[in-house]
Amino acid sequence: MKILTCVLLLSTVFSATAAEGEKATTWLNSLSQFLKQRNFSTSFIVIRNNRADPYHWFHGVTESGEELEILSLLNGPRRDVLRKNNIVSYIEPELPPYSVDTHQISGPIPPIFSGDILALTKNYDFISVGKSRVLGRPAQIIRIVSKDKHRFGHRLWLDEASGMLVKMAVYTRQGVLLEQIQFTHLELSKTVPEPLLQLQSSELPPVVETPKDLEETDLNWKVNWLPDGFKRIKTNRHRISLTKQPVEFMLFSDGLVELSVYINKGNVKHRDVDFVRTGATGIFNQVVNGLEVSVVGKIPPDTAKAISDSITLLPKK
Repeated sequence: MKILTCVLLLSTVFSATAAEGEKATTWLNSLSQFLKQRNFSTSFIVIRNNRADPYHWFHGVTESGEELEILSLLNGPRRDVLRKNNIVSYIEPELPPYSVDTHQISGPIPPIFSGDILALTKNYDFISVGKSRVLGRPAQIIRIVSKDKHRFGHRLWLDEASGMLVKMAVYTRQGVLLEQIQFTHLELSKTVPEPLLQLQSSELPPVVETPKDLEETDLNWKVNWLPDGFKRIKTNRHRISLTKQPVEFMLFSDGLVELSVYINKGNVKHRDVDFVRTGATGIFNQVVNGLEVSVVGKIPPDTAKAISDSITLLPKK
C-alpha cells in the first residue's frame, strides 16, 4: 500500500510539473507573438549595482507589414537603436551613425523573446509559478531555469491582458538577485506610434560592410569547453575603440545568453586572476598559455574560468 501511495504521489507531482511547463510555454509564446505583431510604446528601467538606466521602446507594424522599432537610452549621451525590418541602425556618441543587416536590435531585452522561444527548451525549463501585480496589472510569473549550473535563472512577469513583458529579473542558482528590468509605462495602440511613422519616412545610415581583413573564421586558438548549447556565432580580429589595442574575438550564444571571449597576444606571462561583475554580466580575466584572456557574459564566475582554462593554441600550419 505504501509503494502504491508513493507511486500515486510521484505521478501527481510529475503531472503538476508538466502542466506548469505547458502553461509557461503558452505564455512565452504569447510574449513572442506580441513583440512581433503589436503596436506599443513602453518605458523600462534596467537596475544593476544600484544604478538605474532608463529606456524608451517603440514597436509597430505598418499596414504593409513593415516592422519598425526604436530603442532609446534616456540618460547620458544619446544612444538610439532604430530598425526597419532587417536593417538596424545605431546612433552612438563615439561613432558616426551606421547600419547593419539584421532582423533584431541589441538591447537589454533578449531577442529570443520575440523569436523561436521553444529553441531554449534544450537547455532551460519553463515553469509557471503563479500570479502577481505589476504596473497595476495582473501578471503571470514565469521562471526560465537552466538545466545545469553554468547559467543563471530568469524570472518574467507577463501582463495577463496582452502577454507583454512588464518585469524581468536574473538570479543566481542560490536565489541572489543580480539584475532587474522594471517597466514603468505600457501603452498599446491599434495604430503605429508617431515616432515610428517618422522613422518609416526617414533614410537610415548606409549598411556597414565588414572589411574582409577583420572577418577571420580561422584563428590559431580554440575554446575547448563550453556549456551545452552554446554555439559560435561570430569570430573576428579588431582593435578596441578606446585603447586601440588589437584583440581576437569569438562570440557564443545559447539563444538566451551571449558570451564573448577576447584574446590579446601580448608578452604578459602572468597576471592575477580578476573577476568583476556589473549586474548579471561578469568579466573574467587571466593569462592562459601565454595569452591574455577575457571572458565576458551573464554566466557564473566558475563557468567563465572553466571556459578560459580550456583555451589552447592550435598547431601552426
